Amino acid sequence: MFVRDRMTPDPISGHPNMSVTDAQELMKTKGFRHLPILDENNQLVGLVTKGSLASALPADTSNLSRFEVSYILAKIKVKSIMVEDVVTASPDTPIEIAARMMADNLIGCLPVLEDDALVGIITDRDLFFTMVSLLGARSEGIRVTVLQPDKAGEVARLTTAIAEAGGYLAVSIGYYPPDKPDYWISVYKVQNMSQDKLVEVIDSLGDANIVDIRQYQESS
Repeated sequence: MFVRDRMTPDPISGHPNMSVTDAQELMKTKGFRHLPILDENNQLVGLVTKGSLASALPADTSNLSRFEVSYILAKIKVKSIMVEDVVTASPDTPIEIAARMMADNLIGCLPVLEDDALVGIITDRDLFFTMVSLLGARSEGIRVTVLQPDKAGEVARLTTAIAEAGGYLAVSIGYYPPDKPDYWISVYKVQNMSQDKLVEVIDSLGDANIVDIRQYQESS
């Protein structure tokens, strides 16, 4: 899966000389939290967020009226508060690399550039929905977590055994447990098989240990 599969294409953008008030109104009307800023040549030069726009005011506005606050915001230009060193991705960036880039840089979005042109934006919300999809959170079945030695062929042996017993793997993901580097944890969503039968199949392998197993329905 790549960024192009989850990004919002052709996102709405702003320009450096628009006021904070206009940027806030645009984001409120369109219902998004991140606004790429393009110059007159449609080149990405910055980014503002709902949070950065909200912090544009001086720290103490207790003595200002609502009209004075609005006046100040109307005078502040986006270019004075926007982030200029914007972290970006390309449409062909793998989705997990995009997630790592956001996590490493503590940011909530990545504008997507292709040949220096803004073609999309991907946000943390897009990644949340991606996780829901990858983990099969909307799929019914038996969710089982299995711990196995990290040896060649172990995962294949398990998945083959489930398939030969008539089970269908709707979801299959895995990771190294941080406290057991010599082991591998697999998480499956299995359909077309009873829970008792699945336990029997896994136990028959000997070195595959069930960490957690539960029946999952969409209403769960």
